[in-house]
Amino acid sequence: MPEGPTVRKFHHLVSPFVGQQVVKTGGSSKQLPPASLQSLWLQDTQVHGKKLFLRFDPDEEMEPPGSSPLPEPAQKEAQKKEAVGAEPTSGPVRQEPSAGSHCPTGLAASGSEPLGADGPAAGALQWLQVRFGMFGSVWVNEFSRAKKANKRGDWQDPVPRLVLYFSGGGFLAFYSCQMSWSPSPVLTPTCDILSENFHRGQALEALGQAQPVCYTLLDQRYFSGLGNIIKNEALYEAGVHPLSLGSLLSAPRLEALVDRAVEFSASWLRGKFQGQRQHTKIYQKEQCPAGHQVLREALGPPGGLQRLTWWCPQCQPQLAPEEPADQAPHA
Repeated sequence: MPEGPTVRKFHHLVSPFVGQQVVKTGGSSKQLPPASLQSLWLQDTQVHGKKLFLRFDPDEEMEPPGSSPLPEPAQKEAQKKEAVGAEPTSGPVRQEPSAGSHCPTGLAASGSEPLGADGPAAGALQWLQVRFGMFGSVWVNEFSRAKKANKRGDWQDPVPRLVLYFSGGGFLAFYSCQMSWSPSPVLTPTCDILSENFHRGQALEALGQAQPVCYTLLDQRYFSGLGNIIKNEALYEAGVHPLSLGSLLSAPRLEALVDRAVEFSASWLRGKFQGQRQHTKIYQKEQCPAGHQVLREALGPPGGLQRLTWWCPQCQPQLAPEEPADQAPHA
């Protein structure tokens, strides 16, 4: 699924629609009928790790719209962008939807359906939790288009799970995601790697457990928003073998690993707001920057999810239990 920096960019794309009413809906979602959002007002949006939360209400402006600020690492960058022009998005963006905009084939649009039983009851605040799949995305005022033919040779555009048309004239299209209603978002900024309230001490304590650090880095209880790309890059830049037991690593090495994870995530987010692609040093590479052959293996806790992991056996040597892990990390 998209990692923290990508979901925070989605949050920024949705934010301008806060304070507007949903006037038409569409989408292929069956678990959450798109019509259940008909006539609701988008009152707020928040992000936590890999989850996006949207607050809807049947009434207009129960609270001032836009009460949620931009993600902390992006605030200064967004202010700078406002002075020079519009933000780039995950897809082409227009100020107004084109006259010919239409739902892709197989997308049922609804403009007059009453509020469904699956939506918020009158006077009740409800949050829509959005969890994106591997290729999940949010598009603004534009639909995603097929970039290549499928195995049968057909050029079929992806079908959005949910499309929301707003009273201001624009629309949002959500792809490859799961959605569910919840009373309120469960936010723990102390474990969100892109939050200014991220708790380094808690993260270091978790990393120091007697288990491979590559398992702990993907534990969303301590590193919310950190995914497989960030994991691989942070381990390489810190010079740590993915199967190193955290309990055997020195305090400076553990601190370097946390620093690299946070720095790479913040850099990735800044690049998204500048329209730049994030370059990786080890993820999906055959050679590391030093020219060494890279190894690849699916690693994960017994009985848990196994994630492909890339590492350089020379730059990230696996230490014997009695060896001190005090080598300097990569610059």
